[in-house]
Amino acid sequence: MAKGTAKLSFVVLFVVSVTVMWASQVVARGRTTFQDQSQAKSNTEQRKSQTEAGKVDADEAQKLINNSDCKSCHAVDHKVVGPSYTDIAKKYAGQADAPEHLAKSVREGGSGNWGNVPMIPHPNLKDEDLKVILAWILSLKDAAPAPSAGNADAKTYEYKLPDGKSVKLDFPLFVEGSNEKVTKDVFRGYELYDSYCYRCHGQDVTESELAPDLKHSLNSGMAPQEFLSTAMAGREAKGMPSWAGFFTEQEIKDIYIYVKGRSLDLIPVGRPPSEE
Repeated sequence: MAKGTAKLSFVVLFVVSVTVMWASQVVARGRTTFQDQSQAKSNTEQRKSQTEAGKVDADEAQKLINNSDCKSCHAVDHKVVGPSYTDIAKKYAGQADAPEHLAKSVREGGSGNWGNVPMIPHPNLKDEDLKVILAWILSLKDAAPAPSAGNADAKTYEYKLPDGKSVKLDFPLFVEGSNEKVTKDVFRGYELYDSYCYRCHGQDVTESELAPDLKHSLNSGMAPQEFLSTAMAGREAKGMPSWAGFFTEQEIKDIYIYVKGRSLDLIPVGRPPSEE
């Protein structure tokens, strides 16, 4: 009888100990979760109060931009698809309703203020985040202008076409000393095109029934800026999606120079030899 009682007491003690340990862990997790939620709420409220007080959190703004698709179409000091942030700041400098006006444009998208290329709407961007971003952009009104991209002494690269004519480009297609191995940028453009663009525009930039022949488009005068704008903004009416937020500005430029090389019949069909 004594042995049975002792055994029962041990089992009860064990169950109580396990229960206490489990309860302690639950409380600890709850405390941690509450602390995390409180910290997140505190950070949000702090950002909100700073924005309302007119303070600019540049680090937070740039972090939010880098985690969004903004950087696909805009840059600080030069036009990508849309205007630069400094141009926006200078245009709206001194306008009291600038934050509200710009917030509406970001939310609803549209075109007309800076050209005909439509801006993609962003209805799901949090109000607090949008205020931080716009406060930083508008703070750039006194930023120095970027150096002019036009340079008469810019390096050019001359290539002989299959028909015997020559063409000059402002970017290299091949590594120095070779007319076969393409540059890293051209090869990266090939990889991206061969992974995504070929589905509609044809393998190796050949003809396709689904989308325009890009070789023909470039040979007909499509400029790099138009190519970039079209890729980023898309053409909804024609069924072309926007690639903003998926491709970077540099990646679209890499695709362009690969397509340009194909349009000139300087880069052969298939996987081009590269310096890699």
